[in-house]
Amino acid sequence: MLKKIFCSLVLLCLLSFSVYFWYQLRYSNVTESSRNALLSSLKDSQSEDGLIKSGVDYRGIRLELDLGKENLTKENETTETKTQELKKCPDPSPLLVGPLRVEFSTPVSLDTVRKENPRLQEGGRYKPHDCVALQKVALIIPFRLRDEHLKFWLYYLHPILQRQQLDYGVYVINQDGDNTFNRAKLMNIGYAEALKEYDYDCFVFSDVDIIPMDDRNTYKCFRQPRHLSVSMDKYGFKLPYNQYFGGVSSLSKEQIMKINGFPNNYWGWGGEDDDIFNRVDNRKMSISRPDGVVGKCRMIRHERDKNNNDNPQRFKRIAHTLKTMDTDGLNSLEYEVVAVEKHDLFTKITVDVGMPPED
Repeated sequence: MLKKIFCSLVLLCLLSFSVYFWYQLRYSNVTESSRNALLSSLKDSQSEDGLIKSGVDYRGIRLELDLGKENLTKENETTETKTQELKKCPDPSPLLVGPLRVEFSTPVSLDTVRKENPRLQEGGRYKPHDCVALQKVALIIPFRLRDEHLKFWLYYLHPILQRQQLDYGVYVINQDGDNTFNRAKLMNIGYAEALKEYDYDCFVFSDVDIIPMDDRNTYKCFRQPRHLSVSMDKYGFKLPYNQYFGGVSSLSKEQIMKINGFPNNYWGWGGEDDDIFNRVDNRKMSISRPDGVVGKCRMIRHERDKNNNDNPQRFKRIAHTLKTMDTDGLNSLEYEVVAVEKHDLFTKITVDVGMPPED
């Protein structure tokens, strides 16, 4: 009897040992690296006081960790990867709608413009989120005491520029003081100051009171200098004369350098546009334009600004453009920056342009 009991106990022990041995072999395929990763994760999941901050599901070997900065780094890497993977924006943009209704009877506020353009970055900067813009465009606005006009410009242009899928920034170049206005010099200053902030390759120079009536009139640069405000209501939606280059124009960085920028010596109203045309023509370039329908624009009616009377020297200076353009322009530009203000909708740069010479 005792012999049978003893034999049964031995068999039971052998069976237990066999089961234990089989169990060890069954789960021994967990690699050493997996065990180390698990231990490391457990260590990382503890706070300084040794408490576990996150749960561990051993069945799936899934660790729910407080990643902190590691998560942020991965998100940034993902964002950079997505940016690198983005394709170039199509040309023309598929977002364009064509003719627009432009009217100035109802005032607009900057708050309204902000709400309608939530993707704008500080300083009036924008770039498409789903493609890489074909050009980096700086919009330069020579400015003084035109705040109401600027509101309309921002209200209409920001949506247009975004539909055109441009990587752009808006720069309001404000002439300090009340001396005679110098539009072309402010354009030179805008070019120089914008390049200090970003590697722009295209520059659009726009009067603050001119609004395009068709978003197919793309505010970008072309193989030749571009005149954009072709058909203004002020002139009965016609080009006033073939050499006219006023209102809104675009030039690439290379084109601007080729003509030494713009003249600095046109004080008061008139003449600088014709001087710029002469510079372009002298460098064997031509003016390109959209057709008269796409190039329609409206101008905000207003009285002539104070201290912006007709320039009595303009005809004399225009006649001597070819003699002066190599010495009067970007290479002779002198000014002082008084203030730089970064607004939500634009960057305002106030500058001292100096005094007009006594002729």
